Order: sequence, then C-alpha cells, then structure tokens
Amino acid sequence: MNITEAIKKSKAYLCLECGKCTGVCPVTKFNRGYSPRILINRALRGTNNELLKDKNIWTCLTCMLCDERCPADINYIELTQAIRLEAQKLGEEAICSHGGAAQSLMRIMTSPNLMPKRMDWIDKNLKSGNSDEVLYFVGCLPYFDILFSDIGIEATKSANATIKTLNHLEIIPAVLPQERCCGHDLLWAGDLENFKKLAQYNINEIKKSGANKIIFSCPECYRTFKIDYPNFFDFNLEMYHISEFLTRAIDDEKLKFKEIEKIVTFQDPCRLGRHLGIYETPRKILTAIPKLKVNEMRRSKNRAICCGVSAWMNCTTFSKCIQLMRLKEAKATGADLLVTACPKCEIHFNCAMKEVPSVERSEQVKIETVNLMTLIAEAIGE
Repeated sequence: MNITEAIKKSKAYLCLECGKCTGVCPVTKFNRGYSPRILINRALRGTNNELLKDKNIWTCLTCMLCDERCPADINYIELTQAIRLEAQKLGEEAICSHGGAAQSLMRIMTSPNLMPKRMDWIDKNLKSGNSDEVLYFVGCLPYFDILFSDIGIEATKSANATIKTLNHLEIIPAVLPQERCCGHDLLWAGDLENFKKLAQYNINEIKKSGANKIIFSCPECYRTFKIDYPNFFDFNLEMYHISEFLTRAIDDEKLKFKEIEKIVTFQDPCRLGRHLGIYETPRKILTAIPKLKVNEMRRSKNRAICCGVSAWMNCTTFSKCIQLMRLKEAKATGADLLVTACPKCEIHFNCAMKEVPSVERSEQVKIETVNLMTLIAEAIGE
C-alpha cells in the first residue's frame, strides 16, 4: 500500500486541522519538533520524497492516542506505518536503541536453518508439551533476560508464571522450540520483507503443531498475530490474551486466589488497550485477588500514557521525559506496585528509574514494577 492508498484508507483527507492529535500526543508535549497534524498535512500535500527522508516519521510511538481523540476518525497509525514502509524502500531507517541489537537478533531469526536453544528457561517443575489444542506463544521474553539483565529484568519469570497458571487450570500448553520473534518491531520499523519471513515461519510451525488455540502474554505478539498476520497471510486461529483466557476461568470459578494485601496501579499497554480494546480483563483479575486494592492513575484505560518507546526506536531524552511523567502518575496513586502487562513497559520504566540523576527526584518516580502474570502466579500459590 503506497502513501496515496494509505491516505484514502486511513481517511487522512478528512483532517480538520483542529490540532487535537497534536494536543494529546505525549511526544509533542516534550518534542516541539514533532506534530501528528503536520505529518498528515505534509502527506496530503504530496511532498513524498521530502517526507520519506524526514526523521520525524520514526518519532511517532504509534500509541493511538491521536486516533482516540481525532473527531474525523482518522487512522493515524495506519498512515504512519505506510509512510515507514515506503521510506524503508528508499533505504531510510530509524535510529535504533541499544545499537540495533534487537533488530539484528530479529533478522538473524529469519534464517530457516537456525536452531535456537530457547527452552532452557522453562522451570523443570512446570508442565509443557505438545498439546494439540493450546499453544503458548512466548515471544522474545527469553532474549530480554540477556539484553536487559543490567536493570534487573527477568522476563522469563512472567513466561513461567503463565505456564504455571495454565497448569493450575489443568492445561499443559505446547511451547514451540523453534518459535521466532513475531516480527512486530520489524513491521513498525518498515522492514516488511523480514517481517514476512518471521511471520511465515511462525505460521508454518504453528500449523505443524496442530494447535487450534493460541495464548499470548505479550500484547505486541497478540496484536501482530490478530491484526497483522491476517493482512498478509491466510491465518485465522482462535487467539486469546492470557487475561481474556483467565477471566473466563474466574467466571467459571476455576481460578481462585489467596490474599495479597497490597495496593497496585495498572499500566495499560498501547497494544492491549487502544490497539485491541482490552481494558477490563486485567482489572477483573486484579480485583478478584482478595485484599488487593487497585488505584487508577489519573490517565488510565483509553487515556493511558505509553511507556515512551516503540519497537526499540526513538529512545531519546523525550522518551525519558514521557516515562518519568508516567511514573510520577503511578507514584501519586500511593500504590506499592506498578503492574504491567507488557514486558517492554517494564523494561522502559525500570530503565528510566535507573537513570534518574538525583535521590530527591528518584523518590518522586521510584516504584516497584511487576508483570501481571508474575503477580497472578504469586496469588495462586502452590
């Protein structure tokens, strides 16, 4: 889809020049050089070559706050994605964080002959196998433990917690030993070719497994499978975010929790919330835990602020400002824990807290983070 087609499909031509998209954009709040409205205006004027070389096309967090606020119902992120795909064809690329290590790893994973040893993270006390019904798609969590060990990230802890919770429900999920990255980050960085390679590989492996139901704990994987894969491939299995799956178990009285006497606040991931419309299921699970109190941040659900970085791009001083702003909101709730449902949210918030320069400022934003599934596994006990 070229930019002209994207303008029609995203309804960008309906722009009223009201500026509400720019007014709500968390990036524009700190980076006055970026504006969603100006980006649309330039796309409409047809200055494509100039636009495709503008580094601001990589600045958007694709968090969908602008889509949420737009009175003309313009799909900003669809237009943004199309612009990036066209820019990548010209050799334009975003400035990637961590020296592009994550992107390099994703591209390495496109090799069909790769034989990754990625099953050692599974706790020996847990049961996983070759279920012909339920498959747990893990995503890049095992790699995050290595890439971000310096900030205390244990992403596979939440993956083990997911398997533990499924085992508690007497489900032994299949886990693919040759699973690849879902391709989310490459797609949003404009690398369609390598995204398709990863997607096709995963689809083939899932079909070979015989599974007819996929469960995700990562919102980005879930969004990629549910929305992006069907756009390019004939792929349509039964899919659930783990919070949706567990909410059904709570309704059926198959899942009960022990008491946890703490106050928590919940960070709505962009992909789970505005991209997929899932707000209530994580909250329903949290409120089902006896003595656990949920205090909402000033901006929550469809108004929630993103963690400040998207697809390992645009990690700048502006990103840190967004993260610290959000952490202050979390701290202001009086919560003991900031519960995240996205591994990247946890990574970015922990990174921001580590880099706070003064003790005084640190006290304003410092809050312990925990993944939703890790907390659920704790509440199950056993």
